[in-house]
Amino acid sequence: MATRLNRLSRWHSVFKRGYSTSADEHKLQRSGKTVNLFTAINQALSLALETDPRAYVFGEDVRFGGVFRCTTGLADRFGKSRVFNTPLCEQGIVGFGIGLAAMGNRAIAEIQFADYIYPAFDQIVNEAAKFRYRSGNQFNCGGLTIRTPYGAVGHGGHYHSQSPEAFFCHVPGLKVVVPRSPHQAKGLLLACIRDPNPTIFLEPKWLYRLAAEEVPEHDYMLPLSQAEVIREGSDITLVGWGAQLSVMEQACVDAEKDGISCELIDLRTLIPWDKETVEASVKKTGRLLVSHEAPVTGGFGAEISASIAERCFLRLEAPVARICGLDTPFPLVFEPFYMPTKNKILDAIKATLNY
Repeated sequence: MATRLNRLSRWHSVFKRGYSTSADEHKLQRSGKTVNLFTAINQALSLALETDPRAYVFGEDVRFGGVFRCTTGLADRFGKSRVFNTPLCEQGIVGFGIGLAAMGNRAIAEIQFADYIYPAFDQIVNEAAKFRYRSGNQFNCGGLTIRTPYGAVGHGGHYHSQSPEAFFCHVPGLKVVVPRSPHQAKGLLLACIRDPNPTIFLEPKWLYRLAAEEVPEHDYMLPLSQAEVIREGSDITLVGWGAQLSVMEQACVDAEKDGISCELIDLRTLIPWDKETVEASVKKTGRLLVSHEAPVTGGFGAEISASIAERCFLRLEAPVARICGLDTPFPLVFEPFYMPTKNKILDAIKATLNY
């Protein structure tokens, strides 16, 4: 709502469409127009509504486009009965989405900022995630997708900059997906909307207008739970997701100037995550660094670190490094000190190589 502004078809057609393989992704990128991330999100939502008459988009202020304009024009095109505003009540938004999905619809709920998803925590964790299990697979709310912008924005402070992904990664029954770019965002969001499980789709608000690349105008999906090696290397493996990938890539470029070969992996889906791809890379390089914006203690980087230590213990040449946010509330003027920057990552890369 306005006050929050101030606080800063059908399944058979989905199966026919199928997923784009990793080999197809570069071809896809060359076949589209250059758009930014929020436009790619808008395209995905438009296609979801167009290809499935059971799809609905709802949340605070979505009818006029929302704070970040991701839903601009959708209500005019598809009508106010399919794209509509809700009261300022996150618990109600998700609860309504669970009921809508349980009736066989595609419920696409928007939480205006990830920082305000906590009032809906009980609905997500105790209802959506357990709906299928508690009914013995007789019922489900798999058509539920919860979109929400997360992470640093440059001036958001402690109420508009949080990264809550680790909370939901602890919950069996959910999928948690974070795109790094416009092309990824469109393909992964369409896959989430059409997946038969409730999903949390975290959009890096920092990149809404900053990131731009060629995005196909047609309908495509990218596979969930499949990491992507976006830079091959031999000395150390770096793993991240979302907006942090661009920071990590800059560190890789600078490390290369010093003769260090970095392999960079975008996890894309955090739960269930692609352990095999990360494991194969670490067995090759012997070293691992994980970076994310969320606080280091209890962050999802800890799960990756523990899993790889179990799987690759005899191949590791150094302890797993974690370059993450600090264990403090997200600051305002001290944001540059809080963030896991290129230089922090570069120093950690060198320290790990020299261990």
